[in-house]
Amino acid sequence: MEVDTETGRVRVRRIAASHDVGKAINPKNVIGQIKGGVAMGVGMALMEEFIPGKTDSFVDYLIPTTQDVPEVIPILVEDREPTGPFGAKGVGEPALIPTVAAVMNAIADAMGQRVYSLPASLERIVEAARKKKE
Repeated sequence: MEVDTETGRVRVRRIAASHDVGKAINPKNVIGQIKGGVAMGVGMALMEEFIPGKTDSFVDYLIPTTQDVPEVIPILVEDREPTGPFGAKGVGEPALIPTVAAVMNAIADAMGQRVYSLPASLERIVEAARKKKE
């Protein structure tokens, strides 16, 4: 994690994402779902913000590109689910949930100051850094 408190730029370098997927019937697909969820989580944590009446298009609503998504180290935990098909569990959106908290906690750790609103935009990072100095 890199946080520039002067410009507000945050760069997530790497995320290890461990998920209990039951039986991974198609491991490449499961890894893709995990990587996609992490990308969504990074977007939610750092750039995606809908403002009613102002956000009209993707010009105003930022989503992560390949340049914004960190290296993802997927770790598949296979604890079979007896009620799931062939022992599988769902893996779609769950990868998103811990990513947002992990990014926000890493920012707080790096800055020594917590940002309480999502996304942790450039302006919010700079404001948090200013408050810390006071």
